[in-house]
Amino acid sequence: MQRSAYTGLIALALLSSLSARQAAASPADYVYTPNVEYGEKELDFKYGNAKQPDGTRQQAASLGFGYGASEHWFTEVYLKYEHLGSEATKLDAFEWENRFQLGEQGEYPVDMGLLAEIEIPNASGAPKEFKIGALFQKDIDKIQLNGNLLFERKFGGTRDPEGEPYVTEFGYQWQAKYRWHTALEFGLQGFGETGEWNHWDKSGMQKHSMGPAIFGKLAVGHHHFVKYNAAWLSGTTANTPDHTLRTQVEYEF
Repeated sequence: MQRSAYTGLIALALLSSLSARQAAASPADYVYTPNVEYGEKELDFKYGNAKQPDGTRQQAASLGFGYGASEHWFTEVYLKYEHLGSEATKLDAFEWENRFQLGEQGEYPVDMGLLAEIEIPNASGAPKEFKIGALFQKDIDKIQLNGNLLFERKFGGTRDPEGEPYVTEFGYQWQAKYRWHTALEFGLQGFGETGEWNHWDKSGMQKHSMGPAIFGKLAVGHHHFVKYNAAWLSGTTANTPDHTLRTQVEYEF
């Protein structure tokens, strides 16, 4: 894919996002990375369990299939499930995620990528959600640093009773990882939501969490691998879940 095509995709995504209330994060959310491996296929399972400020237990999971369609484009589709409090587990949404690697890995001081993702809810009348993001990664010897800036907006569906317009929300992710051994690496992860992208909520209403994380990659056959990562996140504001356990397991082939 040519650079001009990337430029067009970025412009289209930005215009769609900034021209279309707070999108709730899932406890199964994970840190996106910008680099793509052409031809790689993966089965991806994610799970998260969070204790909300009101004491309600929220659980979420997703099952997806992804493919490195080109040297710079990775695409993945998910089925997402949710369990809230005493409610039964339900199919929550269908999601289509696309990550674009900008430039070659190591070409610039910081590796960069673009995220474009759409979520279509299973519930009738519920709005769809569109997310775009700028993805960054820096490698320093055995240390890997990631930082992502994310913009999310709802559209379509039935508005809330007050008729408030949809707005573009801002969120972020970060990660610091030490590559100790391929099978076991460790570090920190953090997630946050600040509210409307150009008019942040008051600090007590924002959502910020961080905590220790582990990572690893295990060979299970010729060019077949199992990758995993997990984190225990603690909320730092009254509006953030007290604790969140998030995990991800990928089978790559």
